[in-house]
Amino acid sequence: MKHLMDYREIVGDKVIHDIYQKAKGLCGKRIIHFNSTYMGGGVAEILNSLVPLMNDIGIDAGWRIIRGNPDLFNITKKFHNALQGDKIHLTQIKKDLYIQANEEFSVYTHIDHDCVIIHDPQPLPLISFYKKTQPWIWRCHVDITNPSKELWEFLKRFILKYDLAIVSNESYLKKDLYVEQRVVYPVIDPLSPKNMELPPRVITKYLKKFKIPTDKPLLTQISRFDKWKDPEGVIEIFKKVKRKVDCRLVLCGSMATDDPEGMVIYKKVEKKANKLLEKGDVILITSENNILVNILQRISAVIIQKSIREGFGLVVSEALWKRRPVVASNVGGIPLQIKDGYNGFLVDPFDYDGFVDRILEIMKHKSLAEELGKNAYKSVKEKFLITRLLCDYLDILKHVLRYY
Repeated sequence: MKHLMDYREIVGDKVIHDIYQKAKGLCGKRIIHFNSTYMGGGVAEILNSLVPLMNDIGIDAGWRIIRGNPDLFNITKKFHNALQGDKIHLTQIKKDLYIQANEEFSVYTHIDHDCVIIHDPQPLPLISFYKKTQPWIWRCHVDITNPSKELWEFLKRFILKYDLAIVSNESYLKKDLYVEQRVVYPVIDPLSPKNMELPPRVITKYLKKFKIPTDKPLLTQISRFDKWKDPEGVIEIFKKVKRKVDCRLVLCGSMATDDPEGMVIYKKVEKKANKLLEKGDVILITSENNILVNILQRISAVIIQKSIREGFGLVVSEALWKRRPVVASNVGGIPLQIKDGYNGFLVDPFDYDGFVDRILEIMKHKSLAEELGKNAYKSVKEKFLITRLLCDYLDILKHVLRYY
């Protein structure tokens, strides 16, 4: 169980005191979070830290996972892609199965809480199957800058019933949505297994276990095997970098239970790596292991995040927290985390040569890497830690509960 005081040495006394002050009046309030998976992806990671801290300061906070068969998650993966700009064949049967899964789940899930927080599209229709006696909040973690119009119009029939919608970026605010909207940046937990400090013996043990040699510099991308993360593009970039500097590439990504496309993308990446590069040049890892991710981010010469679309991209802040130089796409929430040239580099996602140039610049200039890393740690400490998110939620809960 995590306790707020555990973070005192990291964030300081003022932040801890402010949280306790903000929690006044919320003690005993029953808050429930819903999402689609307990592991894999930023939402699950945030809730794993946020829910215990809410309880620690006196809120009665819970977390439930929507039950769904493969049909539901195949459909909602298409929804996810379409919200980020993909085309979708939105048939009536897809709509019916989506709604039906939520209706069936509602039968097993009694809600008598003071506030309900729904994360992303999968459990969005749940609101239709309850007598609404409390505020409902929809927390969207997806880049909805340019969603499929047809899908957006369909989903709005549910969103319009909500009291508040939360997005991760100013550019995701929707003028055609007549629901109060707020921007809240996602965060990392500095004390989670993925981000905490590790002794050298643990690092050595895990590198040996996962057969990751360190005789050459490592370039690493940590992300789901997802087309929006463009792992095939990362391989093209690595191929060019390797012509100048002898190094290895690590692509490490979990297979989330709500992402049926993950293995398909993995196979494509594996095939491309085997075709273009020598054996051993690329290391592919699908293990759900937060300690391993922590280690890879700490020992890599450069962290890459070549997303084409990105709701926010917490993996960037994770690497910045570990004082690593990051070269990332200038999309979605990534520019909120990286100031180009100060704590990392931003590149157009389709500018492969731009990625190569920045990576080589870091690898050839140790002092630059150290300066970027120092600034990176500072920027995350100021803006992207779990204590800041807890403060944001306390403000939001006070705001929505005053009407009920």
